[in-house]
Parts: sequence; C-alpha cells; structure tokens
Amino acid sequence: MLTGELRNRVDKVWEAFWTGGIANPLTVIEQITYLLFIKRLDELETREELKTNMLGGIPGRKYFKEDQQELRWSKFKNFAPEKMYKIFSSDEGVFALMKNLGTENGSSYSKYLKGATFMIPTPSLLDKVVGMISEIPMDDLDTKGDLYEYLLSKIATAGQNGQFRTPRHIIKMMVELMEPKEDDVVCDPAAGSCGFLVAVSEYFREHKPDLMHKQSFRDHYNTRMFNGNEFDATMIRIGAMNMLLHGIENPNLDDKDSLSESNAGMKDKYTLVLANPPFKGSLDYESVESGLLKIVKTKKTELLFLALMLRSLKIGGRCAVIVPDGVLFGSSNAHKALRQEIIDRHQLEGVISMPSGVFKPYAGVSTAILIFTKTGKGGTSDVWFYDMTADGYSLDDKRQKIETDNIPDIIKSWHDRHKVQERKRSGKSFFVSAEEIRKNGFDLSINRFKEVQYEEIKYDSPREIIFGKNGSPGIKQLTEEQLLLIEELNSLL
Repeated sequence: MLTGELRNRVDKVWEAFWTGGIANPLTVIEQITYLLFIKRLDELETREELKTNMLGGIPGRKYFKEDQQELRWSKFKNFAPEKMYKIFSSDEGVFALMKNLGTENGSSYSKYLKGATFMIPTPSLLDKVVGMISEIPMDDLDTKGDLYEYLLSKIATAGQNGQFRTPRHIIKMMVELMEPKEDDVVCDPAAGSCGFLVAVSEYFREHKPDLMHKQSFRDHYNTRMFNGNEFDATMIRIGAMNMLLHGIENPNLDDKDSLSESNAGMKDKYTLVLANPPFKGSLDYESVESGLLKIVKTKKTELLFLALMLRSLKIGGRCAVIVPDGVLFGSSNAHKALRQEIIDRHQLEGVISMPSGVFKPYAGVSTAILIFTKTGKGGTSDVWFYDMTADGYSLDDKRQKIETDNIPDIIKSWHDRHKVQERKRSGKSFFVSAEEIRKNGFDLSINRFKEVQYEEIKYDSPREIIFGKNGSPGIKQLTEEQLLLIEELNSLL
C-alpha cells in the first residue's frame, strides 16, 4: 500500500496541477502517466546496458541514441527546472521521443500516443512532479498498482465514466475465479485503464512465475494475450501506459466503440473475457453493429455488451462480467431473451450477487457477476449462486477497510463447488437447476431462490411478565421498588 507520506506527495502534486490551471482530472493523470512511462524507458535502457555488459558486449534494445542521453530520466531529473522544462518541451526533446517510440524498438506504443500533448504549464510544476515520481520504486508492481488506484480514485468524473473505475480487489477476485490459462487470449471490450488485463498479467507473475521464463509463453504474453477496446482516446493512452509499466510490451488496444459497426470483426476471437462495461445510457439502433441486434434487439448498453461478449468468444471461451441487477430480473423482452440465450444456448455457471456499496462513492447501484461459457449448444444444468454481503470495505462513501470479507470464501467455494453439490439455500452459496430458473421466467435474482430462515422468538406469558419468573422480578416488583425510591427521595427534599 502507498504510505501516508507518498499519498501526501501525490495530493500536493494534484493540487499543483489545479492551481496551475489544469482542471480536468483525466488530464492530470494523463500527464503523470507520461512521466511514469518516460521513467520506465530509462530503467529499461539501464537494464539492457547491464545485460550488454554481462554478455560481453552483445548490444541489447536501445531506446535512447548517443545524442539523446540527456533525455534520460536519470540525467534530466537533476537539471534546474528551466533546463528540464526546455528539454521536455522542445521539438526533439523528451516528450517528442516518447511520442515517436515505434516498432523499430520492439514497441507499438507510439500508436497510442498520437494525440498526446505535453500540458504541464511551468518549470516549477514539472520539477515537483519529477521529484515525486523519482521516489516511487518502479520495480515494485504493487506500488505502481496502488499508485494507479489512488490516482484513479481521485477522478471526480468516474461516476459518469464508471467503466474504468472498478475496485482492484473485485477485479482480482474475478481473475482468481477464472484462473487464466497460459494459452488464453484475453479481452476487455470496455478496457478503460486496462485494470482487468493488468490483473491477468499479475496473476501469472504471482501464481505461475515459471512461465515467465518460457520463451513461447513470453512471446504470446507480449503480443497476443492481451486485447482491449476503449472509445476514449485519453483512456487508451492511460491504459497503454499502465500495461507497459506492468511489463506488457505490445498489447492490442483499439480506440474503437465496441458496439459500433467499426468493430464488426470482433467475432470468435477470444478465450477469456473479463469486463465491467458501462451500465448507463442507451444507443440508437443506427449506431449499433447489426450483428449484435440479431442476438438481442435493444438500445441498452449493458445488454448490448453481453451480446458482444457472446459473439466475440470462441466456442469454449469463458466470461466473467459485472452487470447491474436489472440484467438479472428485467422484464423487457430484450432482458428475458438475453438471459434465455445464455442459459439455453450456452452454459451459465455462476451468479454472484454483490452489495450496492461496492462502487461507492461513485455509484450506489446493486450489481452482480455473471460467469458463463460459450458452447453454442447449451449445457446449463445447475447454476451456482453466491450472496456476497461484504467485500472487506465499509459499504458507505468512505469505503474504509473492515474485517468482514466474503471474497476468500467466494473464491474457495467457487473452486470447490462440485465437491459439495447439496447446499442449503439459506447459506451463502447454493445451486439452482436450470429447469427451476426456466420456470421462474429466467429470473436470476438471488432473492428469487434464497431461503430466509426465521428464528422463532418465545415471549413470557402476561402473568410471568407481571409477577416474574424463576426468581427474576416482574413489572409489579420493579414498580413497587421504584415507588419506594421515590418516597425516599421525597423525604430528603
């Protein structure tokens, strides 16, 4: 976790941006992201130089030419603010180097930086930001992840752009549930800052570190495994930088609207989809890719994204997606048709009901996680339900850490679900047959099936309440004692 001191430094830099005239929070995080990227380039260059020395002069990858050495972070961070600013903003300076970094260096990041603009207004602000970034240990993936989470938490517009603001512990839980395989081709069609894709990369580093030494896996990991779409050009840049900072060299990110005709080729391509698509809003039929409307005729974005995921998965591909509760029980023809499509033509495996506070302070909507596999020929038999009531944080706007946390049990229960088939429906998790779901109009809300146990409360009889029971005083004795005390008090007046 970020220390209090480091949080304070980030807060001061954030305030400096605002007082310097940059009011858009996305612009602030974008500028900080560029600096993190530039620092990372210098560290990669240093690592290649060390490898060259160890291998007896065999040259490695170069990011900086001989006449560009002063553009390296380790050099310019010690310059006076005015000189540093000039080196950054000149036509052949640091920012220009970053934007022109292309495929000749084994990186395709230049395509994500087409619209990048250097917007730090003063030398003193640049000096402050560089000083803060210099103190962040960039070789620590957890620190970088925490920094990103903290920066994203400060984006006030996340309430309207909730597609890029999913809590990291929820993302990590979903990845743990799906257990990515080494040959998976992963996609997030509403990628935002690429939190799901980064979490998959962290899963391999944490659970399967030996794979990182396997050349065939590294080739797949760096070029084909990670895919994402995001229509916001600023978020594409932030997401691309986020992935590079987590060691992913060439992710496949497209600045396209996943639901539009421009993405009609997104079909039968992926083996794993992880996403938290936007819940709000609706689109005109004319702006929606026609193939999606064949699956479900609707204008609602949450339903269209589900249709997109079904279409984009290969047969046998798996999906874990966050949806608003309305998707589970909505009564419109489109809602019912999509639930029936997943249950009857594919394999719905799990429904995790989450409490409404998970996305606070940005949104209070109740949500759920759907887990399904694309089969094209059915296969839904018993659907696993889990009633999450706590995620380790308070469910108010403060979202402070608490002890109660269902997430470890959710992960364990999911992986052990077939070992204990019979579960009481009054517990946290239980199974519901596909046939019962069909009889209930394909309703997937957990309250439709969960049994609530009521404890019988026994009250004493009126006589026992008045005269007492088993040596305990009743109302009569207590009243008499009160009257005696009143008389005693009155005699003292």
